[in-house]
Amino acid sequence: MNNLNKVSNKTIIQTENLEKIYGKSMVKTHALKGVSLEILEGSFSCITGPSGHGKSTLLHLIGGLDKPTKGSVFIDGADISKLSGSKIADIRARKIGFVFQFFNLLKNLTALENIQTAMMFGKVPPKEQRIKALELLDLVGLSDKAGAKPNELSGGQQQRISIARALANEPDILLMDEPTGNLDSQSEKEVLEHIFKIHKTGKTVVIVTHSNEIAAKAQTLYEIRDGRLSS
Repeated sequence: MNNLNKVSNKTIIQTENLEKIYGKSMVKTHALKGVSLEILEGSFSCITGPSGHGKSTLLHLIGGLDKPTKGSVFIDGADISKLSGSKIADIRARKIGFVFQFFNLLKNLTALENIQTAMMFGKVPPKEQRIKALELLDLVGLSDKAGAKPNELSGGQQQRISIARALANEPDILLMDEPTGNLDSQSEKEVLEHIFKIHKTGKTVVIVTHSNEIAAKAQTLYEIRDGRLSS
């Protein structure tokens, strides 16, 4: 745990009796069944469990990318499940950064431009965008790749760019869905080093993962099985 920062006593993420049902009438899939949890500010948490049991669904609900069928999601005290789409989008832009397994970088833009694009949604003044983007590239160890496009980067480098992009608007929370699931072991090691470094800055990090190595580093570990919190 030496590479993790201290955790505050403040709850920054909370879910209450969270349920998510996909489909209508006779054909329904119960992705989540009454999940209640609390995540403390500044913590490093992992969500594990078999494929198809609700891990990513839970992360997407926490991040406001989807709405629950029942229950509530609180981000820093605000129940986002009751907010309009525009207000949820505003909270996401200010408080939450997302990192996904397949990077989702814009292929026709450079690494620098991909990060700057995220700042546009956060309404960062144009003059500041380049300066901040270069600082973030330095944070993930890729200052020399500012002009490179995604097809000129390795998988690990692309993921580090996506992490830098997720930090573009200085969110308090970083949500990651299998961030190393598409990487070789060396690239995974490099990405993890930067994730831990970013966590040390005080970010609340929540990772959905199948990796035992990542899960072993968690300060809090949640396991989802059959849509329920099992531990």
